[in-house]
Formats: sequence, structure tokens, C-alpha cells
Amino acid sequence: MKINVKKLDQRAKLPTYGSPYAAGADLYSLEEYTVGAGETVFVHTGVAVELPAGTVGLVYARSGLACKKDLAPANKVGVIDCDYRGEIMVAIHNHGKESRTVAAGERVAQLVVAPYFACEFCEADELSETLRGKGGFGSTGR
Repeated sequence: MKINVKKLDQRAKLPTYGSPYAAGADLYSLEEYTVGAGETVFVHTGVAVELPAGTVGLVYARSGLACKKDLAPANKVGVIDCDYRGEIMVAIHNHGKESRTVAAGERVAQLVVAPYFACEFCEADELSETLRGKGGFGSTGR
């Protein structure tokens, strides 16, 4: 699948995959940012994408950045709708106790393109029965 990417700034880097079977393409910081402890900063990538109809862009944390620098997307998973044409920005939150720096050109998140279903939600008086039923948090981990 080919995805059109528009550079909004000449310094921007196109998303890249780290290996042939990587699910997520790395997104790069356009500039250097300092993220204070407990703070959130909007990191510009300088790119916009044209996702095919029926797909969504999911922006996930990079494990190295999260584990080594305590930096991860503030909203946990960003959602890029296929009709959005603006710049991809990543709200990076510092979960640590000291300021951290994101360098210009550093990989800050990963973009996974996935299909989705647009559903019609219909009110119902009853739902079908299952073995799990109403079991919620932790109910299946016996």
C-alpha cells in the first residue's frame, strides 16, 4: 500500500520502518524540545499523510523512548482519521522526575496504519449470551 506524505517543512523526515516486518513506521521530531518532569509538549513532525479510505493511523509510543527517557504519547494512542490532512503532531508526556530532551530528527512515536469498521450503533433491549457474560476487569485471569 502506498501512502502519500506531504512535507510541511524541508527539515521533516518521511516515516520509515526499522525492519522489513515492523508494524509501525517511525515518526521523527522536526525540532528539539525539552519536556519538563510531568509536562506534555506537542512535538511537530512536519508531515501530513493521505490515508486511504477505510484506514486509520494509530500513533503509538516507541518502547525505547518510553523505557529509557520516560517519554510517551500523553493520550496513549493517537488516532489519525483518514480524512485528516493536517500535520501529525505527537503530544509527548514526561512520566519521569527530571527534564528530558527530544532532539531534532529523533524518532518520537510510531505510526501503524490499520483498517477499521464504521458501525451503526443500534439500541437493543437484550444482548446475546456468552460464557464470559458481564465479567469485567481481571475476570478471565483465573
